[in-house]
Amino acid sequence: MADRLADTRRFYELLARLEHRVGGPRRLAECTGRMDWPQRGLYFFYEAGEKRSGSGEGLRVVRVGTHGLKAGSRSTLWGRLSQHRGTSRGTGNHRGSIFRLLVGIALARQSGIDPPSSWGVGADPGKAATRLGVDRARVKSVEADLETQVSRYIGDMPFLWLDVGDEPGPASQRGLVERNAIALLSGYGERAPDPPSTGWIGYSSDRERVRRSGLWNNNHVDEAYDSSFLDVFARRIDGAGTA
Repeated sequence: MADRLADTRRFYELLARLEHRVGGPRRLAECTGRMDWPQRGLYFFYEAGEKRSGSGEGLRVVRVGTHGLKAGSRSTLWGRLSQHRGTSRGTGNHRGSIFRLLVGIALARQSGIDPPSSWGVGADPGKAATRLGVDRARVKSVEADLETQVSRYIGDMPFLWLDVGDEPGPASQRGLVERNAIALLSGYGERAPDPPSTGWIGYSSDRERVRRSGLWNNNHVDEAYDSSFLDVFARRIDGAGTA
């Protein structure tokens, strides 16, 4: 039987080791593609005000992610992070980032307003415009303010990253660590050792999986975790850069 509290403590001990290895967390708003990013990897976002309360001290992880797990994918870690960050002008594209989509809805609802009716509709603003029977420029205009808010909010979130350079596919250790870390941290099925604060904006989400899990994740929050992933995680931290 897994000891979830002990496993959560070990998870954060490993993150502390990772933090030391990479020289501390970065904030996405301050990042560029010219920085020294591994080709492939995982990321772990924290959020201001979201503190650990059961497993120790410090901020709790609120999103775990990776990229391109399908065989043959050429996506990169920075490519995925840049989708979450948005543009250098402070705008962004929530249709290319479920993280942005989720945060945008919660920010709008927390402010007591509904997100734009086009938010999350279609694969791009043009398709959204066609489905809603409006002009594409109108879609871009009504979404612009919320996209800017999302860029500002996510851009201020500190995060750590881990070099895991294995090939995309069902055997990827990136996928193994991602899904098990999400399942470990999620409060979807039972209360997590580090639940969200009472003021967490995720409670304003329209997604039950966000509200119940306490994470900005939609997948894997209702799954069981296998604690052996922590051994893989530890080896990857100690030998980052090896395949």
